[in-house]
Amino acid sequence: MSAYSQTKTIHVFVALCDNIHQGIVPVPEKIGNGKDPRLNLYWGAGYGVKSFFKLKTKEWNLVKQIESDNPIILDRLLFKHATEDIYMLADAYDGEQIQTCIEQFLLASNAQNPVEIENKNKNLSFGGDSDLVAYIGHDGLMEFDVYLTYQEVKAKKKDAIMLACFSRYYFSPEIEKAQANPILWTTHLMAPEAYTLKAAIDGWIKNETGSQIEERAAQAYHKYQKCGIRGARNLFATGFKKKTADDW
Repeated sequence: MSAYSQTKTIHVFVALCDNIHQGIVPVPEKIGNGKDPRLNLYWGAGYGVKSFFKLKTKEWNLVKQIESDNPIILDRLLFKHATEDIYMLADAYDGEQIQTCIEQFLLASNAQNPVEIENKNKNLSFGGDSDLVAYIGHDGLMEFDVYLTYQEVKAKKKDAIMLACFSRYYFSPEIEKAQANPILWTTHLMAPEAYTLKAAIDGWIKNETGSQIEERAAQAYHKYQKCGIRGARNLFATGFKKKTADDW
């Protein structure tokens, strides 16, 4: 039986890896050009979102490439799950525009800025109307602040995934203000590649707990990074960090 009785949607915001405009350790030029999604580390490279979900997983099928009316979205893809009524919209943002990418992800996590996509006479709701939103890329909040106006969330809190270095620490204030539900983020340096995202989504589809999703992410990260399962488990977290006396 399907885990869902109605169509669900996921929106993935990818800030393309950019050697020039992001404070990262430089990667080879071909995969670090933030204005060329084709071979970009986080998009067209082997473990990028486009390549991985299109070529390396049987659970997701590419429905179509969509022309975006937003000039800083350099590639937009619509995927559908092979067995569930779940669609995923993946957007590749110009790496130079990482701040806008993160801001739009945060606003979507606060149920703002809905995006409508039509597919076969069916209207699909993404952006702030998505059931799950995810950010993939460099943790730009290490380098800049955002000043966003969040609205009161009266419906169910939106589930959010943030795969970026130290994302729990840097994203936490904004996600708390956005009143979103962080089902997966990170505690240390990491490679934000698509196998971790796919593992987390697998758990989300099955309505697993945050802890179960966290374990899925750790197992996937260890499988591909060969970093040791203990280290991988220490890398991921779910929910907000519990405050201790030292935090007050």
